[in-house]
Amino acid sequence: MKILHTSDWHVGKVLKGRDRYDEHAAVLGSIVATARDEDVDLVLVAGDLFETSAPTSQSQGLVMRTLLALAEDGRQVAVIAGNHDNAGLVDAVYRPVLGQLGMHVLGLPKRPDAGGVVAIRTRAGEEARVAALPFVSHRFAVRAAEIVMHEFSEHSMDYARQFGQIVRLLTAGFATGADDAVNIVMAHATLLGGRRGGGEREVQTSLDYELPASIFPASAHYVALGHLHRQQEIAGPCPIFYSGAPLPVDFGEENNEPSVLIVAAAPGIRADPRSVPVTGARRLKTLRGTLDQVVEEGELAGDAYLRVVLAESARAGLGDEVREKLPNTLEVLLDDAHRIRPGARSAGDGRSRSGRSPAQLFGDFLSQEGVDDPRVTAMFSELLDEVTSGAEGGA
Repeated sequence: MKILHTSDWHVGKVLKGRDRYDEHAAVLGSIVATARDEDVDLVLVAGDLFETSAPTSQSQGLVMRTLLALAEDGRQVAVIAGNHDNAGLVDAVYRPVLGQLGMHVLGLPKRPDAGGVVAIRTRAGEEARVAALPFVSHRFAVRAAEIVMHEFSEHSMDYARQFGQIVRLLTAGFATGADDAVNIVMAHATLLGGRRGGGEREVQTSLDYELPASIFPASAHYVALGHLHRQQEIAGPCPIFYSGAPLPVDFGEENNEPSVLIVAAAPGIRADPRSVPVTGARRLKTLRGTLDQVVEEGELAGDAYLRVVLAESARAGLGDEVREKLPNTLEVLLDDAHRIRPGARSAGDGRSRSGRSPAQLFGDFLSQEGVDDPRVTAMFSELLDEVTSGAEGGA
């Protein structure tokens, strides 16, 4: 059986005000092309289809068309909701509609007999058991445990224990008949030891949300995870992998390699995944140095979106200068040595203001804030002249 594992599409993501719909369309088209070229039997989408819980109609249309394309030629498709997705929307709209077309979609955790475990038969007659566990927040962890296990869960039970009990229930059938199907766990979660990609929500990748890899059973042939944006393997009792995000969502992910995993799996043996690159996303690149240095480097960066960190003193219009020379610049910052720190004061700040003119006091302020720009001083002088002249005329 050949499986395509992907996650964290984040369709609808905007980067520093720049719409990325065309990139997403190209990236998802690349994933569909890979599914066709590799002739996969099963596609696993491990959460975060959308960037927001209120996706636009344009975003929903792109995701829907992509899922339909992935399901062509008899391919099976299984999808779970991530922390960015609207689980209610996924369950109430996507699940019944796409279910009629043979797809397996889950927005909220379910008991094994209510959709939490899905038996999937491929076009070649091979069988996979997929234990599907969408993202579970702390707020709903107790409720999810009660829904899945049909028993009261003490509120003092910690998140990892609750999550582990749900996994054990969903995978209980893996130990029996292990040689007749490929056992798969698909979840959207943070595992201990996982390396962040840079664009994940910190509050939901914190220590309180981290889970030990030991919660997954050795009887699983493959664990397909979403949530962390860097493709990686997590050491555990079975093959555990994050597919990574196919499009870097911010500059913290500029070194990620967008890709999907193609997994060769068969009953009774450990799955063997390999990485396949995804194309269509524009590169993200951070440039550091003086204005001349970053312009020289930026002119060689092609169509990459740029973040510029300047080793320059602050001055009016500096950001505009950068953007004029490098139109793909999305953000301009000053490095630590030149960054303006509000409230900072120099050692000589305690001297008396008595007898000092407004222009001198303003000059002191600029010096304290590290701003060295004659144009700012000239503008202040013009404004001061205008205000004082008006006051004198009125008198």
